[in-house]
Amino acid sequence: MVSFDIVGDIAIFQTDISKKEAEALLKEHKNLKVILKKTKKYSGVYRLPKLKVIAGEKRKETTYKENNAIMKLDVEKCYFSPRLANERLRIAKLVKKNESVLVMFSGVGPYPIVIAKNSKPKEIYSIELNPTAYNYQKENIILNKIKNINLFKGDVKKIIHKLNKKFDRVLMPLPKGGEDFLDVALKAAKKGAVVHFYDFLNEKEFNLAKEKIDKACKKARKSYKILNLVKCGQFGPGIYRVCADSRIA
Repeated sequence: MVSFDIVGDIAIFQTDISKKEAEALLKEHKNLKVILKKTKKYSGVYRLPKLKVIAGEKRKETTYKENNAIMKLDVEKCYFSPRLANERLRIAKLVKKNESVLVMFSGVGPYPIVIAKNSKPKEIYSIELNPTAYNYQKENIILNKIKNINLFKGDVKKIIHKLNKKFDRVLMPLPKGGEDFLDVALKAAKKGAVVHFYDFLNEKEFNLAKEKIDKACKKARKSYKILNLVKCGQFGPGIYRVCADSRIA
């Protein structure tokens, strides 16, 4: 049987699975309650999939656990990847005590919540455009009993402009098109801050992430140093999600 993603008690298949196969999977894995099949790729402003219930309970909402955190979400109405669990913990371990952290495009809160649960930042500012994901994150912050996340709903560019605040660390976990927001991230970064820029790249073209950062830094008249280029999982044949960690001078 082909591979699938598990989010809470929901299994999500990227390819066809029959009702018979799905029901057999539910019997085999007692922790699963719903089998979904993706019928349309990620699309739209919020980068959402279309999912169809093949077997099990007729729902798309679940509760997911990772890295000492618990999160409630609807897998069709919110962009979410369980494959980034290790990456989220990697970032959390990089966060130093009393840092001010900005998480752009924060979804239901996996990055801010995992950081809050596994490190000791002074504060985390979290921004999300999708109203459904924002509402789930609001609930998840309460669910995890976190006091130092400041959550904002709306456009990243407008909110950062209004905040007029600088951060020690800026995260940009946008599923696509993050380079269009590098200018905003640089504006929000303190001198010496670390910016985590995510991109989808062909394995032979990882240098493109550096080129995008270089272009944005030249325009902003800032210098930078690439600290790390990290593969965060495979998106397709030869295509990887890559995180470029850069220190901004």
